[in-house]
Amino acid sequence: MSIKLPTYSFKIVVLGESAVGKTSILLRFHKNQFSTQLEPTIGASHVQKSINMTDCHIQLLIWDTAGQEQYHSLAPMYYRGARGALIVYDRTNYKSFERAKDWIKELKSKGSPNVRIVLVGNKIDLETNNVDTSEALTYAKENDMLFFETSAKTGEGIQEAFLALVKLLPKKDENDENLNNSQSNDNFLYLHNMTQNKKKKKSDGCC
Repeated sequence: MSIKLPTYSFKIVVLGESAVGKTSILLRFHKNQFSTQLEPTIGASHVQKSINMTDCHIQLLIWDTAGQEQYHSLAPMYYRGARGALIVYDRTNYKSFERAKDWIKELKSKGSPNVRIVLVGNKIDLETNNVDTSEALTYAKENDMLFFETSAKTGEGIQEAFLALVKLLPKKDENDENLNNSQSNDNFLYLHNMTQNKKKKKSDGCC
């Protein structure tokens, strides 16, 4: 007789400066693909991903947020209720590392209590490294976070970073308010569709 494993659902958010590779990381994790033709995220986008663990099934709703400053005010709409977060910076751009620190401070002060965070240094496939690994690792340890260096292009470290985050997430009852609240998700999807429609109108030449 087979044992039915429990299913847990979690909301995850990916935050970071523009062009650090957030969308590429998510595409690699979701579909194991990489593209050089990705357009900047407008507002936010989302994917769903199922993971079979040894003792349970995990369903993730992962929000990829825009890094441009003009969309910063929308960010709380997407990280509110998130149980976990990947904060991404570009190893070739030290400014993006400093910006990642700002995202971490904001998420800890305005996000869900006890949100689990993984700090991710992306683009290890490039020779240039302007963010010392030991500095980033020390910062992560001091702030009780996991730390991974990744490459969305090659896939290195991507699965490991997400799975490590999943293992940190506390298992809750399916009725927990942070587990894919339908009303909240409807709001997210509405805002996402609204921003995408604005983008389409601009591309059509609409004023």
